[in-house]
Amino acid sequence: MLLRDIKNIFEEELKEIYPLTEVQSFFYRAIEHYLHLQRFVLATEPNLTLTKDEEEPLFKALSRLKLQEPLQHILGSAYFMDLDFKVNANVLIPRPETEELVYWILDDVKKRNNQQLHILDIGTGSGCIPITLAKHLPKAKVFALDVSKEALQVAQENAVLNEVDITFVHANILELKTLDLYFDIIVSNPPYVRELEKDKMADNVKKYEPDLALYVPDNKALMFYEKISVFAKENLKKDGALYFEINQYLGKETKQLLENENFSEIELRKDMFGNDRMLKAVKK
Repeated sequence: MLLRDIKNIFEEELKEIYPLTEVQSFFYRAIEHYLHLQRFVLATEPNLTLTKDEEEPLFKALSRLKLQEPLQHILGSAYFMDLDFKVNANVLIPRPETEELVYWILDDVKKRNNQQLHILDIGTGSGCIPITLAKHLPKAKVFALDVSKEALQVAQENAVLNEVDITFVHANILELKTLDLYFDIIVSNPPYVRELEKDKMADNVKKYEPDLALYVPDNKALMFYEKISVFAKENLKKDGALYFEINQYLGKETKQLLENENFSEIELRKDMFGNDRMLKAVKK
């Protein structure tokens, strides 16, 4: 079958579920992954014909996309800040908003002119945050913590894949008081989606990404931020920085929590979509 005909089938079969630009992105990522073809191939070879064996993985991927399974799960990988990460149903798929948080940290480190840092990521999931930081800050000692053994397994594989040295810790931050270490930076993208917001979530998130990493009770929406803030007060060095990714609807409340815990230099930032998404605070 002609490759361009397969592209047309993707667009026709998925047009009721996803925007056209997203469908086209799915198609091009699939041919890159399975066939090692670049997205401009149809411009240079409009009559490129695939064998049955070459077609098969594309149509299998299409069937799974019709069930709204994330493409990253189908391909088994996701990109984050130009690095490749293995992902599966045990970890959240890395998002562009989280990249913005990592860029903020790297910019601040550059200003401090000190890369020999101790960094802790709490709720590491795929390991995208600590691994990217370790890649950009090779002199830093980076630690990553998660309550899920399955998530830590994925993160460990990603550390090997991206050739960085991370110390992984299996622990529940809601119960942890100290790691007997002091850190220059603590960062976390903890669960923050309230149950009342669940209906607004896309089906490909609700059906396929881990509830453990997403949801908090409506009456305890800031439970992880409260605990991590207390933990950070005890485990950050003086002038150490705490960075959060946050619920866009609870920016002011989360900022107030940090003020109540007596942090200084608290800054709330919006993401690329104009939503309150990131907080930074410094230990006095």
